[in-house]
Amino acid sequence: MMGRRGFVTGAAGVFAARGVSFAPGETEQVLRGTLPPGSPDYVYLPVEVPRGVREIRVSYAYERPAVPPGTQGNALDIGVFDERGTELGGRGFRGWSGGARTEFFLRADDATPGYLPGPVRAGTWHIVLGPYTVAPGGLPYTVTVRLAYGPSGPVRAPVYPPDRARGRGRAWYRGDCHLHSVHSDGLRTPAEVAAAARAAGLDFINTSEHNTHAGHRAWEGLWGDDLLILTGEEVTTRSGHVVAVGTDPGTLVDWRYRARDNRFGRFAREIRRAGGLVVPAHPHATCVGCAWKFGFDDADAVEVWNGPYTPDDEVALADWDGTLAAGRRFVPAVGGSDAHREPQRVGEPQTVVLADDLTREAVLAGLRAGRSYVAESAAVSLALSATGGRGVRAGIGERLPVPAGTPVTVRLDVTGAPGCTVRFVTDQGTLHTVALPASGTGTATWTTTPAYAAHVRAEVRHPAAVPGLPGALAAFTNPVFLGAPQRPVGSSA
Repeated sequence: MMGRRGFVTGAAGVFAARGVSFAPGETEQVLRGTLPPGSPDYVYLPVEVPRGVREIRVSYAYERPAVPPGTQGNALDIGVFDERGTELGGRGFRGWSGGARTEFFLRADDATPGYLPGPVRAGTWHIVLGPYTVAPGGLPYTVTVRLAYGPSGPVRAPVYPPDRARGRGRAWYRGDCHLHSVHSDGLRTPAEVAAAARAAGLDFINTSEHNTHAGHRAWEGLWGDDLLILTGEEVTTRSGHVVAVGTDPGTLVDWRYRARDNRFGRFAREIRRAGGLVVPAHPHATCVGCAWKFGFDDADAVEVWNGPYTPDDEVALADWDGTLAAGRRFVPAVGGSDAHREPQRVGEPQTVVLADDLTREAVLAGLRAGRSYVAESAAVSLALSATGGRGVRAGIGERLPVPAGTPVTVRLDVTGAPGCTVRFVTDQGTLHTVALPASGTGTATWTTTPAYAAHVRAEVRHPAAVPGLPGALAAFTNPVFLGAPQRPVGSSA
């Protein structure tokens, strides 16, 4: 029977979100409504579920009228919370598919990808609608809820990836920390992602589905001595996306807030408590809600290069470079493919990290320290070092602690970058450029002092496609810092 209502407040005022209450034995109810422009980011439709339900199945549809050029049309996401509630923190969370699916189900022994299997207990559940964008005339929707009754099936304990693979001891390991599968809006199965990672020459990956941890249990049998699988999430808020890298399996990070709510710090701490890294993704992306608005005070690293190199990445690189030049807290740069489907390539780009072994702890420690570089493929390898004084040497992410006037020789060894050019970039900008041999394998050197360059990083670029603009990156490194450490801007004496 119809009639249960939840009142929701948004920019458009207060309006009622109609819910449903199932009588014992009743199997289907339909909810209809219209979300006006200015609706809240998340609207909760209460569903009273009686005892004895074995399975809940939800489908939805909404109108997508034509809109004038430059006007946002309708786009509606969906998910579900069980009888434990919808409070921030996700205790009652049972799944999210965003706009990737028009229906889902869940029961004790199985669920649609992106949703958590488990018992369907009696109580007030909530279908959560996320009006991503709303057309000027509103967003009419229809949600159909179907219940199946009977004994609950067995609940299977999740099997999660192990924290280590065989590895090669202290070595450079290649990984992709930003990937999607059918457990959010990707089209590859976990098996296809794992196969693509191996084909790309990767040693580790991080599963990062949008706003769900349901896929953490989907990798059984896909890891091995040659592939470490980390679990994480792409926390997809309305003020930007952040990849939680390497969190404890089974960790959900809530996403239902904006920058103006001043809540991100709480969830950044949750990521760290779960052993993971906080990595803002594609910070200058142009899609609605994709650009990063929370600042970088809570970041452990930043995804400067996302997928095939674009102007968005060039802006992100310049922005990150500015933080280095300003002497702020060092936030290392990483890259990730954000691959969802063919022809998007897993491992384009990939982050290459110096780690003590191929373990979750060691890989995250290397990323956190900035002992890493980013390359377009496994064909490209870099080795950057700075030497000064009496043979003192430092590598990527390290500091060469020599006096300000000490001559320092910076060296970059490159393989796999035919037709490319090396650029040495400092806090002043690009100070030295060298063309690589036609083979793409070569060495570039440059001499400076800590007084002249507070840090040096390297870029390897393809020829420019547009005169006057830099060519796309083939690879770039985190910096080597030169001289005595300076107090970061904003720190106390």
